[in-house]
Amino acid sequence: MALIYDNPKKDKTCCFTGHREIPLLDLSRITRKTRETILSLYSRGVRYFGAGGAIGFDTIAAETVLELRETLCPEIKLILVLPCRDQTRGWKNERDLRRYAECLRLADKVVYTSEAYHRGCMHKRNRHLVDQSAYCIAYLTKPSGGTAYTVDYAEQRGLVILKIE
Repeated sequence: MALIYDNPKKDKTCCFTGHREIPLLDLSRITRKTRETILSLYSRGVRYFGAGGAIGFDTIAAETVLELRETLCPEIKLILVLPCRDQTRGWKNERDLRRYAECLRLADKVVYTSEAYHRGCMHKRNRHLVDQSAYCIAYLTKPSGGTAYTVDYAEQRGLVILKIE
């Protein structure tokens, strides 16, 4: 499995990071702000959007990119960067599984950072997303966990962080 370590389109690439759980009362606002932020970046020439395929914010982001590709932004590309081929192995919710399958089917590109699940494969995926991007759209509400780690890593790598609040 080959990973791209030097992205020549990095200045036109944005990754997403965010929590898996989004309060139902915030869902509409988070989705709207994510859409507005993607459109703003698109208007500045950003064309490639990388999502990690997780439940929650990753799914909202991926579905928003796909919707914009069909309506307003024909040049936008969704790149799914997945931690392993069996990412959904513990998922129980049929709706989440269907949404994941649809994003996978419609993505412009799919990258697996590992073949199978192992300790650390999520961090490997997150670092890959950041390393290939110049921008990061983040839904961060807690100071710890995978999303906080990814935002910290993106800041260290000099990405422009656009927070969805």
